[in-house]
Amino acid sequence: MQKSNLRRSLTGALALGAVVVLASCAAGGDAPAAAGGESSAEKAGSRVALAYEGGILVLDGVTLETVADLESESFTRLNAAGDDRHVMVTMSEGFQVLDTAAGSADKPELTDVIFDADTPGHVVRHAGKTILYADGTGDTTIFDTADLATSDGLPEIQTVAGVEAHHGVSVILEDGTFLTTVGNADSRNGISVGDASGTEIATSDQCPGVHGEGTAKDEAVVFGCDDGALVYSDGEITKLTAPDQPFGRMGNAYVSETSPIVVGDYKNDVDAEGYLLDAVTLIDTVDKTLDVVDLPDGVEYTFRDIVRGPNDLAYILASDGAIHVLDPETGEIADTFPVVEAWEGPAQWQDPHPAIVVTGDIAYVTEPASNSIHAVDLTTGDVLTTAKLDVTPNEIAPAAGSGK
Repeated sequence: MQKSNLRRSLTGALALGAVVVLASCAAGGDAPAAAGGESSAEKAGSRVALAYEGGILVLDGVTLETVADLESESFTRLNAAGDDRHVMVTMSEGFQVLDTAAGSADKPELTDVIFDADTPGHVVRHAGKTILYADGTGDTTIFDTADLATSDGLPEIQTVAGVEAHHGVSVILEDGTFLTTVGNADSRNGISVGDASGTEIATSDQCPGVHGEGTAKDEAVVFGCDDGALVYSDGEITKLTAPDQPFGRMGNAYVSETSPIVVGDYKNDVDAEGYLLDAVTLIDTVDKTLDVVDLPDGVEYTFRDIVRGPNDLAYILASDGAIHVLDPETGEIADTFPVVEAWEGPAQWQDPHPAIVVTGDIAYVTEPASNSIHAVDLTTGDVLTTAKLDVTPNEIAPAAGSGK
């Protein structure tokens, strides 16, 4: 059943936050401290992995000091593996495992463990599983996330063979239900859902350009389409149509597994140049609605610039240099935290540009223009620590350690 759409505007709805305090302007500055005790980063022994051209830095999550500098291929993508310690690095041979040593006394290491994949793509973490998708074959590799820390070499894996190769994504739910995108080298048009035995139980071809995945509360799964989104819930697929047609694209989902509302990116001009976007989608997976919220003037972002954080809020790192706190329940900007200098969108999506990731209540924000990284307390907006790097940061992935 298809529900109606709503487009809203937030122009003029900004609420200015407190003045930012710089705790340190160099690596090794004061550690962040939360009110009433240690921050989540201090408790965790956390790490942050940063990719740069030809290498990967591993930083201490509190001081932002470099604890390892590892060689890699010239451009790599980083994704948290899901166990608060390891990171999946996309290399030419497949997904290589980076051990950040978060929560331990070990040294960080780019291990010899590689999950073979022809053109490694999306990494999904859900229900204690890590799910790897190979664009070159359409194959999905699944393993128990916890096994990364205990296996000598590759953990035991399950492989679901792809039907046709395409840039896709898969997810497996608690009961073994397996969802995967459908497409080929020329186009992508929907999803297929199978039960734990492999029997197809639902399918949809009403999602042109299907891209991205997010699992919300009660395992409602959202996939983005060029004209809206698909929601899978309780054995049924619902198509949600964007207010702009024929092109109103959502391609990336930012979720919290304790919130029924998915925040997605949004683009309604197929010919628009560049990668900056100025609106978001709010998808209610219970009511099955898709709303579009126009952001205030000057608040633009890329796919690297939205995360979910404390209280299930959405945190948008915008080109004006601030983190804008969006309440998904109301669609309103609740606060604004200045963090970095204003920046312009990248010429190519792979080019270094500011990014944000979250561990607990701490956000890590890259600033490639100044070769810097900042730790921000999302409960106050304070910049706790800033580190100057000797390289230009690109991709980033957190590892919370044992105290998440």
